[in-house]
Amino acid sequence: MVLKCIAVDDEPLALGMVCSFIEQTPFLELKGAFSSGLKALEMVHHEQIDLIFLDIQMPDLNGIQVARMLDHQPGGPGPRVIFTTAFNNFALDGYKVDALDYLLKPFDYEEFLTAANKARNYAEMKAPVKSPEETGDAYIFLKVEYQLVRVAIKDILYIEGLKDYVKVYLENNDKPLLTLSSLKDLEVKLSSKAFMRVHRSFIVSLEKITAVTKNTLYIGDRMITLSEQHKEAFNSYFRKWL
Repeated sequence: MVLKCIAVDDEPLALGMVCSFIEQTPFLELKGAFSSGLKALEMVHHEQIDLIFLDIQMPDLNGIQVARMLDHQPGGPGPRVIFTTAFNNFALDGYKVDALDYLLKPFDYEEFLTAANKARNYAEMKAPVKSPEETGDAYIFLKVEYQLVRVAIKDILYIEGLKDYVKVYLENNDKPLLTLSSLKDLEVKLSSKAFMRVHRSFIVSLEKITAVTKNTLYIGDRMITLSEQHKEAFNSYFRKWL
């Protein structure tokens, strides 16, 4: 995870040092450097910024004022803040605006990196958890004869339900896997965004559909009947492409 950062300090030497520290940290990306809190707020308003290294004593708006205004930016909570200051009497104010850390000047790269790691850990904790399908490495295990077979979900074309078994048809595999399971069990395991029940006996991978008619769909050469019970849900999915 790379955090988009800006540095804000009205002292050129201090601003240059923070920018240098950001640029040598692999998981930080410097998007801007400002000597004014107002200019920094303007950028945050127009671009997604994850983290601000923010001086407190500045002429137009001080860092505490800037931090208070960040949570009122359009789109919800603003970026997180790490204060950089030569004064230790602002620690309580920093706590009140929920700053991630408080670096007391002069600080070295090791201290900077410790604070930056706090920001990365926070961002990773808050990041939305992706489903296995979104990560591209999802799989399920199927009981085939006397062994468990690992099957990549992205390789599934469609699934056909029989009385006590199901057949799982895969890309680049002429013979389906026959497994002791039910369509209902597999329907629960598979993402509803990627797979759909289109018939009492069939679940299909939506991205593998190659053609559609009024009452049927095709996955390659295989024609699958679209049942009345599932037609409305299926048609609703396809209306957005028409």
